[in-house]
Amino acid sequence: QVQLVESGGGLVQAGGSLRLSCIASGRTFSNYVMGWFRQAPGKEREFVARISRGGGSTRVAESVLGRFTISRDNAKNTVYLQMNSLKAEDTAVYYCTASSRLVPGTAREYDYWGQGTQVTVSS
Repeated sequence: QVQLVESGGGLVQAGGSLRLSCIASGRTFSNYVMGWFRQAPGKEREFVARISRGGGSTRVAESVLGRFTISRDNAKNTVYLQMNSLKAEDTAVYYCTASSRLVPGTAREYDYWGQGTQVTVSS
């Protein structure tokens, strides 16, 4: 089992920044591809970003490209999501997730999920 605990969410004005953190425990962190998803009220959970096991490869959703950056520190068992130039439409609960697959795609291909952290962007 892998336990994931997110932090760093909150209320921010449009144009502002937040950095989300997710600390993992339970198994070898570097064995997992890490990702971030988000879910807004009344909407389906959507992919935001993912990062490879060693951190050398990342992928982000088009909706956040150029504004959000994912990174990880395997020595600290932590993955980050730096969010800049936030918009009202970024308001959602953000979930940290881990996958044992080499290239996970949909949410179903991720094995472990955190409880989520709320991000609210006021316009």
